[in-house]
Amino acid sequence: MAKYLMIESRDPFDSQDSEYFSELVQGISNNGHETVLFLVQNGVLPARKGSKYSELITRLANGKVKVMADRFSLKERAISNVADGVEPVDMDRVVDLMVAPGTKTIWH
Repeated sequence: MAKYLMIESRDPFDSQDSEYFSELVQGISNNGHETVLFLVQNGVLPARKGSKYSELITRLANGKVKVMADRFSLKERAISNVADGVEPVDMDRVVDLMVAPGTKTIWH
């Protein structure tokens, strides 16, 4: 199966198609593909524990989706308490994933 790196940079509070992107991530994972969801820029807002969309992020993480959030983006938005299953990482980790052989990257 393929490897997918799904990058979400949009705020679900402002962009309604973010929920569709989460469904796409779940569908890719459900089809047996190795799937990483990386939250960056305003895409980290649902990673805040207790936010309206944190349950969606936790549900993805409890499935087979590995959920990561950009540490710098979290810090810029004063988010220190992240939802269960979200791993704060530095950008170099994501770059490594992007250039890994066989990885398909989709940025939203």
